[in-house]
Amino acid sequence: MNSIFILETSQFIVALIIIALVLLQEGDGLSGVFGGTEAFHVRRGLERFVFTATIVSFVVFVGLSIANLVF
Repeated sequence: MNSIFILETSQFIVALIIIALVLLQEGDGLSGVFGGTEAFHVRRGLERFVFTATIVSFVVFVGLSIANLVF
């Protein structure tokens, strides 16, 4: 196994994880555009974990993408 295969496979797996995490997040969609109320919302519990995991996964994905460009 060469490093390019490992990088591309890792990038693909992280992309699938990001898709799953984004779909798990609760959101009001476009209600703010059409006059929905904007209330301050505190993330707690599982919602906070999913939000943080999405950000971490995105950072890992960007790192893998840059590594794929370099190697």
